[in-house]
Amino acid sequence: MKQKFFRLLADLRFAIFILLVISLCSIIGTVIEQDQSIETYKLNYPLTNQLFGFLSWDRILQLGLDHVYKTWWFLTLILLFGISLITCTFLQQLPSLKIARRCQFFRTTEQFCRLKISTILNDFNLNKVLSRLQLSHYSIFQQKNIFYCYKGLIGRIAPIIVHFSMILVLIGTIMGSLFGFKAQEIIPKTETFHIQNIINNGQLTVVPKTSARINDFWITYTKQKTISQFYSDISILNNAGNEIERKTSFVNSPLIYKGIYYYQTDWNLTGLRFQDLNRQIVEYPLVNILNNKTKIWLTWIPSTSALTEGIILITDNLQGYCSVYNDLGIFLGNLELNESLSSDPRFTLLEIISSTGLQIKTDPGIPIIYTGFFFLMLSTLISYISYSQIWIIQEDQKVFIGGNTTRALYEFELEFFKFIN
Repeated sequence: MKQKFFRLLADLRFAIFILLVISLCSIIGTVIEQDQSIETYKLNYPLTNQLFGFLSWDRILQLGLDHVYKTWWFLTLILLFGISLITCTFLQQLPSLKIARRCQFFRTTEQFCRLKISTILNDFNLNKVLSRLQLSHYSIFQQKNIFYCYKGLIGRIAPIIVHFSMILVLIGTIMGSLFGFKAQEIIPKTETFHIQNIINNGQLTVVPKTSARINDFWITYTKQKTISQFYSDISILNNAGNEIERKTSFVNSPLIYKGIYYYQTDWNLTGLRFQDLNRQIVEYPLVNILNNKTKIWLTWIPSTSALTEGIILITDNLQGYCSVYNDLGIFLGNLELNESLSSDPRFTLLEIISSTGLQIKTDPGIPIIYTGFFFLMLSTLISYISYSQIWIIQEDQKVFIGGNTTRALYEFELEFFKFIN
């Protein structure tokens, strides 16, 4: 019974079935938004208008379809697929490799009929054939008048390396699902922050108590006044508040510290800082009334103590100026840094206060996954090496010779006929 069970696990059809189920679950995880708020699923999958007539937000939450890749059943499928690969490796691939390493002599000439290529040579010098085989890097074994030759045994290792690489990818996936996390932080310039706003994390994740500081944030623009790139100067701090690591991060170039990646993903404007005639600092908040659909911020500054009149300042960039409008929406001009308001010269614009958006994530499984894909590419190259075998039997003045190969049959035929010509 145990032997049948392990044979079932090692069966290629069983592994393909599990892989198809995993693929189906991955498709579901791609179609349905992952790790979103309950309100998002209530909005997109209401109870009254169910998707496909049965899929609503309550069933999505009940089945764990909002976090497919972290559910127990998805991890069980991955574990089952890994066990199938390991079983197949030990019960099929390794035994076949051991057989390939053995000397498989032909005892009778009738066995040559099963080969793809075979011929009979009359009055032929066998030593010439053997020397040509040796020059072509064949390993030659002899028992009296019978010979067995092979080369390219390393090509037989490729399936084992494929299994090993896929097992590494599965282990890395499970580790990332259990121990990884992703956070999103919006931090004003010069502020110190800790990792707090966790978007999603694994069941065994321990969020590090790391503190960091945004030293500076700036944006570069093209000649057409569109954003070219935005940068964050980030410092990692120790428990005493001293800097231990510093880097300027930008899109696709994160700061990496102890396996934690700090990606530059977004930016925001939070306020305008003014100085009055008494050198006191006054700040007015900037509001994005379009809910981040378009990056345009505005604020209102009263011009009377009764707060009945004022001006509107609008900005959409970090180029150091704001557009000024009155209460009727009439454009009054641009206000640049270190300039005073024409309608109220008591205030001088000192700074447009900005914030940077960072995505902070760690995935301990990524190095293992990359290693798995490296071995997968290596196995692809190794698989191009043909495993070729040649058998020879000498009877009186006749030489029976034939061969087989795993791939590149045409090249093997050319090589074979060179040996006997």
